[in-house]
Amino acid sequence: MGFNCGIVGLPNVGKSTLFNALTATQAAQAANYPFCTIEPNVGRVSVPDPRLEILAKVEGSAKIVPTQLEFVDIAGLVKGASKGEGLGNQFLGNIREVDAIAQVLRCFEDSDVTHVAGHVDPVRDAEIIETELMLADLESLEKRLPNLQKKAKSGDKEAGAEAVIMERIVAALREGKPARTVAFSNEELPTVRRMQLLTAKPQMFVLNVDEGSAAAGNAVSAKAAEYARSVGAPFVIISAAIEAEVAQLPAADQGDYLESLGLHDTGLNRVIAAGYELLDLVTFFTIGPKEAHAWTVKRGSKAPQAAGAIHTDFEKGFIRAETIGYDDFVACNGEQGAKDAGKMRLEGKDYVVKDGDIFHFRFNV
Repeated sequence: MGFNCGIVGLPNVGKSTLFNALTATQAAQAANYPFCTIEPNVGRVSVPDPRLEILAKVEGSAKIVPTQLEFVDIAGLVKGASKGEGLGNQFLGNIREVDAIAQVLRCFEDSDVTHVAGHVDPVRDAEIIETELMLADLESLEKRLPNLQKKAKSGDKEAGAEAVIMERIVAALREGKPARTVAFSNEELPTVRRMQLLTAKPQMFVLNVDEGSAAAGNAVSAKAAEYARSVGAPFVIISAAIEAEVAQLPAADQGDYLESLGLHDTGLNRVIAAGYELLDLVTFFTIGPKEAHAWTVKRGSKAPQAAGAIHTDFEKGFIRAETIGYDDFVACNGEQGAKDAGKMRLEGKDYVVKDGDIFHFRFNV
């Protein structure tokens, strides 16, 4: 699977409560003091997809296996983290390992839960974290750039091309702009990824409100939402406290409880869906009598890469992919009906996976 989203934020904003609810465990200690999460906790969550149950019903699959995302609960950051304050070095190192960032912003007042900065201000909190990540990236690149420039002057074309990209990023960071705001060509993207920049990672915001504001948000979350829009980031409004309660209820009781609060779906499902979209993923399926299985690949992946998501041997020995679109599969009442109606296609190595494709891979090892 290998796609993960780091849950980050200042101390005491609700990161660990959210993580516990996401994974329906108490693996991450939620306590009212900074740095209660010392080591990153990792949990996998199923991605809600109503298509999977429909496909299983159509084909009579005995088992359903949803696709999953990984969430990593990372220790709280404080101002000065880029210089090693608090658990800064560890925090920054853990963020480098994730594919995307879900930043939790505290949008509730509670005298029993202290705020590390003394008062609640989600926009300030978001700017603190962004600034620390930019400072860390800038320090890293300024150390590496002179050596690249020296190699470029000696005729190293590869170093020269990398130096040009790095110079553009450094210029943006010095202007207070994260690396994700710099436009890169498809050819440049692999070089950028190798730089492991914190501010190049896609990010979303989780606006954590009090229980009474879970349905519509509040004045504080409205300011945070405006900030998220200004930086082009998706956001989800949730009450981590409510989500923690819901996670402990039997599945049959969750719907009624949510309705009593004026909610139509769990905030966690919306967080998971937003994270999935943020990572720019698509889902394909393999369907049979034994199981209906959802799989995940990056948007733009080709058929052999999708086969490799199941098993590396499938990618190595890929021959072709018998392919049926989701709508055709359901409309034709399953694989055989789709074949009879001429809706099954044979796709080769250059086929780009579409969300909802149903594959049967042919391969030779």
